[in-house]
This record gives sequence, C-alpha cells and structure tokens, in this order.
Amino acid sequence: MKHWLIEDVAWQDFEPGSVDPEIVALVKAAALVERNGVDYGTYLNRVFDNDPDFCAAADRWSVEEVQHGDTLGRWAMLADPAWDFEAAFLRYKTGYHLPLLDADLSVRGSRTGELIARCMVESGTSSYYSALGDATREPVLREICRLIAADEFRHFKLFYDHMKRYLTRERIGLMQRLRIALSRIGESEDDELAYAFYCGNTPPDAAYRHEQFIAGYMARTMGMYRYRHLERAVGMILKAIGLPPRGRLSAAASRGAWWLMCRRRDKFRRVVGGERPGALPLDPAGV
Repeated sequence: MKHWLIEDVAWQDFEPGSVDPEIVALVKAAALVERNGVDYGTYLNRVFDNDPDFCAAADRWSVEEVQHGDTLGRWAMLADPAWDFEAAFLRYKTGYHLPLLDADLSVRGSRTGELIARCMVESGTSSYYSALGDATREPVLREICRLIAADEFRHFKLFYDHMKRYLTRERIGLMQRLRIALSRIGESEDDELAYAFYCGNTPPDAAYRHEQFIAGYMARTMGMYRYRHLERAVGMILKAIGLPPRGRLSAAASRGAWWLMCRRRDKFRRVVGGERPGALPLDPAGV
C-alpha cells in the first residue's frame, strides 16, 4: 500500500478557532524530534551494517519519521504563523546531538536489545499520537495524528519482526529483555524531549534548564492520556519483551503504569506552577 504524503492531508480544513495553545506547544516539540529521524537511521545502519534487509527497512522508516516532523511542523506554523519551523529545528540540531551517533555496536548490548528498545519507542509514540489526536478538536491535527499513529503501530511491527529474527540467534533472556525495555522507557525524560520543548517554545536567548522543560513537556503530555491509550501501550511493551499482551498480567501492569503516570504527571504539574483543572483520577475506572 502506498504511504501517505504531506499533500494528502486536508490542509484546507484547518480551523484556527479549534487550536489549543497547550497542544501547539507539544506539536512544536514533536515536530523537532521526528524531523531528527535521519540521525537514528544513520545509527541503525551502523549497528546493522551487514544486514541489508534491515538497513533498507531502517532507511524507509527514517524517511517516514522525517515526514512526520515536516507534517507536524507545517501544522504548527498554521496554528502559530509567527513560528519558524526551520529556525527552531536548526537551533535544536545545534544544541542537541544524539549521543550514540558514532557507535558501531548497539548501546543496548546486542542487536536484539536494540530492536527491543526501538519497540519501546514505537509503543510510546503510537500511544502518544493516539492521545494527542483524541485531545485536540482541530480536525487537521486529528487527521495527522491518526496517520502518524498508524505509521507508528506499523513501525512497531517492523522492529518486532526483526527482533524475533535476532532473538533466535542471540537468545537473550527474559530478565535482560525486561531491563532493556525499562531502561529505554526511563530515557523518555532525558534531554531529547526537554530540549525540543525548549527550542520549540522559547526565544533563542532563553536559558535552558532541563528540569523546567521536561516538567513543562511531561505535564502537558501526561495530561492528555486516557487509560485506554496507556493500556494499549503496555500490551505492546509486554509483547516485545515476550510476555502475554493481554490477560491478568497485562491488566495489572496497566493499572500500575496508570498509577505511576498520574503520580508523575502531578509532580510535573507542581514543578510548572500548580495543578491544572480537571485532573484525571488515579483510578482508571473513573476514566
């Protein structure tokens, strides 16, 4: 099936009156991170240098990630005509450098581990764009999020299928796979997202403080999520690790993840200046 193009988006349906500034701030950050997909493609080609099938797939994935960034950037400039996507991206590239770009071996210790880490990213991004699309009333952004979320689900399957192939060779155990997964999930609060939020939403002379900008990003992001978004992501994570994606374990893991996310969300909200109205309940039954 032919992949969608930026021109396929119904840009003429954009509704300025439906734009939420809080969501615009998140889209600006997401545009910068997605546009940076070329660097990740370069890294994956180095790690899998003698696997032409995977490298070809990684190259296609990288192109699609860049398209996600360009699409989100175009929407953000509609929502905020004063924003310069190219200037913000140049600022981001100048100040943030992917730490693993020159690595010849996976920083996860094995190719299987690398692919598990990629599955974690796709689990997070697919749930993120599903949540973002459900949170916005602006129809063009809803369409964009639907398209990107579908891509991210497909990307998960791409990395998952290659991960199973490598697992038959490398045979890393369940606990090691779990450690890799949790480690990669924990990296969501590193400088990549915080610096993108900073570059997308502050003037060039503003000071960067990691704690301030990761709190600003996470408070908004976590506030969009509903239980169903997190539940689906947990199922994908468990599947990548090698555990049942549905059943009692998945239900318990989803409730635990929801409780933890709500606690983290409230902590980040306090950092950025108090609770926003309409806080989600800690009990997912109330959502």
